[in-house]
Amino acid sequence: MWNNLKTTVLLAAMTGLLLAIGQLWMGRQGLILALVLAAVMNFASYFYSDKLALSMSHAQPISREQGPRIYQIVERLAAKAHIPVPKIYLIPTDSPNAFATGRNPNHASVAVTRGILAICDDEEIEGVLAHELGHVKNRDILTSAVVATIAGAISMIAQMVYFAELFGFGGGGSDDRRGGALSALAMLIVAPFMAMLIQLAISRSREYEADHTGAEITGNPQGLARALDKIDKWAKQVPMRVSPSMAHLYIYQPLTTQQMFSSLFSTHPPIRKRIERLIGRDFV
Repeated sequence: MWNNLKTTVLLAAMTGLLLAIGQLWMGRQGLILALVLAAVMNFASYFYSDKLALSMSHAQPISREQGPRIYQIVERLAAKAHIPVPKIYLIPTDSPNAFATGRNPNHASVAVTRGILAICDDEEIEGVLAHELGHVKNRDILTSAVVATIAGAISMIAQMVYFAELFGFGGGGSDDRRGGALSALAMLIVAPFMAMLIQLAISRSREYEADHTGAEITGNPQGLARALDKIDKWAKQVPMRVSPSMAHLYIYQPLTTQQMFSSLFSTHPPIRKRIERLIGRDFV
């Protein structure tokens, strides 16, 4: 219920933002255009945000014949968690990571990288996948997928407004074009930070919750703790670069195109603190 409310609030906020931009940019005509755009984006966010996330990560579906190991683990964990078996995808990168997405447990997908399958043993992979199924069970996968869409949309809208004002397609005349361009430039700078704040608002606590739920599903918090320790060490050697709008989806925060702000605007709690919460101490 709470996650459904958060999703509704986020979609309403995006609608309000689009309407405000449309009104300020092109008056009544812009308001109507923004209303149409908001309706399309809300529909796409709800029904297609998971497909967008999978596409942006270059994830490919894998069959049981291609990945018998991961199928066995996912099916066993889904039965323990009392949720439907999600679709399984492989991300073709050697950097270790994973994420879950979908609008509800009946339409969920989990994606793992080639790298995480290579470095983790079965207990550790079980811990990682239980964490991802924890997101599914806790029903926060829709909120996360919608946030990815909204964060990307905010940045896209900022760029559209900037270039429209720069070339004189906004609501003002030539006399105030410079002012419009300056205000649009300010939006181009501020909007990505707005997107980051939306991500931060929902991401950190949900990682702790998914860690806890995953440990309950497996009954083995050590497996996930060891996996997080391995991922933390390997991911620094083989970094994974993704769009900033996607970073909060992963079990381990990958590098983004705004890497210089990664520590200040981290969407994930520190790995060492997550390990301590799981097993009461960090690994020596």
